Amino acid sequence: MSESQPKGGKPNLNSQVRQVGNALQKVYTSLLDTSDLAAKYMGEDFEKRCTSRALAAQAVRIVAGFSPEEAAATVIDGDLDQGIDAIAVVEGTKPHVYLVQSKWSPEGKAKADRQAVLELLAGLRLIDEENFAPFNPRGRRLAEYAKSVMDQGTVPVTQVVVLMRPDMPGEGFMQAVKNGEDEFNRYGPVLDNRIILASEVWASVRADQAPEPVVLTAELFPWFGMGSDALYESYQGIIDAEQVADWTDQHGTNLFNLNIRKPLGRTPINNSLITTLIQEPANFWYYNNGITVLCDRVEKAERSARAPQQKPLLLTLHNASVVNGAQTVRAVAEALEKDDAAAEAKISVRIIVTHAAKEFASDATRATNRQNSVGDRDFIALDPVQGDILDEMRAELGLEYGVQRSEVDLPEESGCTVVEAAVALACAHADSQYAARIAVTLDPLWERGPQGVYDVLFRPRPGVYLLWNAVQVMREVRRCLLDLRKRYEGRGAALTEHGTYLLANLVFRLLDTEGIDEPDTKLTWAEEAKEKTRDIIERLLPITIQVIDGLSERRAQIRAVCSDIDRCREVTERVIEAMALGNDVSAADGYLRIRPTRKRRRPNAVHVLVDKRVLHEGDPLVLNTAYPLEAAALKDWLAEDPQRSRATWTNHRTKPVVWAADGQQYSPSGLITHMWELAAWAERPVANQGTARWATSSGETLADLAWRTLGNLEEPEEPDEPGRRTGGESG
Repeated sequence: MSESQPKGGKPNLNSQVRQVGNALQKVYTSLLDTSDLAAKYMGEDFEKRCTSRALAAQAVRIVAGFSPEEAAATVIDGDLDQGIDAIAVVEGTKPHVYLVQSKWSPEGKAKADRQAVLELLAGLRLIDEENFAPFNPRGRRLAEYAKSVMDQGTVPVTQVVVLMRPDMPGEGFMQAVKNGEDEFNRYGPVLDNRIILASEVWASVRADQAPEPVVLTAELFPWFGMGSDALYESYQGIIDAEQVADWTDQHGTNLFNLNIRKPLGRTPINNSLITTLIQEPANFWYYNNGITVLCDRVEKAERSARAPQQKPLLLTLHNASVVNGAQTVRAVAEALEKDDAAAEAKISVRIIVTHAAKEFASDATRATNRQNSVGDRDFIALDPVQGDILDEMRAELGLEYGVQRSEVDLPEESGCTVVEAAVALACAHADSQYAARIAVTLDPLWERGPQGVYDVLFRPRPGVYLLWNAVQVMREVRRCLLDLRKRYEGRGAALTEHGTYLLANLVFRLLDTEGIDEPDTKLTWAEEAKEKTRDIIERLLPITIQVIDGLSERRAQIRAVCSDIDRCREVTERVIEAMALGNDVSAADGYLRIRPTRKRRRPNAVHVLVDKRVLHEGDPLVLNTAYPLEAAALKDWLAEDPQRSRATWTNHRTKPVVWAADGQQYSPSGLITHMWELAAWAERPVANQGTARWATSSGETLADLAWRTLGNLEEPEEPDEPGRRTGGESG
């Protein structure tokens, strides 16, 4: 089972540890000297010790504000470190010495060892006594440096213990810390401590991954402001085009981080803006609505105390974002690149100081973008769920997630957009209606409310492994269809074009998606799924064409079928059944119409039981020992543990049996094979019918139950009542 994904706030401990480990390796692998470790350790042990050093460096960043390079240079961990993993020295008007000890745990269970505290204090005594010889070479240099600063006066020293665990250490650990402080603080407060836990380390690496806050300068004239009497401090005025172009040069697309979309590139509107800027710069202010900027705080420099509005106003905007007018900003920058005449243009600007009020900032962004060219897809950028996914994609996978509509799509290897993600999630959904609803236009993806698609896909928030794996499969489906399209003509070619989402839904239905949302930074599931997708698509195409052709006497238009919810559901069920029966046909026969017969052939027994919900979740199963040779071979092994003969049912199409002995899910035959191997049955057969070996509490085997259920379903239907409809629209 995958980790539960919290609806908001911090992720669970496992996710925190995984994200911290990924970040530490990415940042510090090239900065730390680990040559001494490579000579002693291999595999997981080597990785664990390297990560522990990186954790010490990150702790230095947290307490001292050092850069990654500076923090890495403080690490002395290794032989003869004297219990200290890093020594960080801060000089200046407020000198400070930090002695760091780090404890990394891939499971988030770092031990708070009292002995480790005693070793760190022993190392501090060596520094205080100027006994530097016992340290390793780097430790010796940093210890001498620390002592030279400590001798400047009463310089505070902090013991920093960073533990990859969620809770504070026990009483014994903290008492050892306090005893050391009492020893060094006899003549005044010098030594204190700081304990850093997993959540604080996680917060620090997430902050490192966030874009740098944008700081803008803007000189307004003329201008006016709404000050202390206003709900939010704000300013409005005129700035020149060169200032706006400078913003773009300095910050690029980060300038629009709070906007619902980034600049869209050359559009008819943008071309018109550029033309006006170059040919009629003096008229630009009259024709353009201007720019709206939000910022967390502002510093202002007025040129006159008596008549400030008679002079230009210089503002410094912290954590600023252009929330309306992105196209104007882009047009100004492009126009100035083409012709210096555009520098004459003046632009209206409105600046609102939000003091980091996120809800107001979101409302203001939405309100300032009420125009026809902005659609529901753009406003999705304001949904906090999308921001959480963006952060998780960076932290878990090191990938980008494009939420804002932009002129440039992300390269496939660097991430995906919210559009790609939504399409993939819609196709991966168990209900084919979502694939049908987006067959003609993607607009339904952004519809909110009970009948909308968006909340189905993103409430609760999907995990990033599910999202990224689904995107990988969706991309592979598109690639395969593009390659196969040339083999078909007519209705076959139409299906490769208009049936992309229907076929993708079928691919997801036919893949084993049990592990699609499991955390795996190697993305093993996606690689295996992509390898299977081409074969599935090649088999799917001719069968799907036949099924669609067999829906009615009169062949329906492919595009119409693929966008109709009820017919899509019917097609998917018939295709899944045909694939399960192995009714593959060649591409040459793919256009033959096959009338559905009234009598259905028997599909997979497990699929019958699951699809018809014959058994309930948790129904008990017992091993059926009706096969003499097998019963004799397993008798002693089964007797060792009664749980080996028991299981429960779960409605899963490929692994519906939960074995009591280990709690894992298996296919019926897969579990029997596994049991044979564990029992070391040398003469075991090559294959088995697992559904005949597991029985319900009534004694009926899964196979018998499935055949009985199918027999009931295959009884002839009663004739339709006069005027009664069959099939048709769902209610």
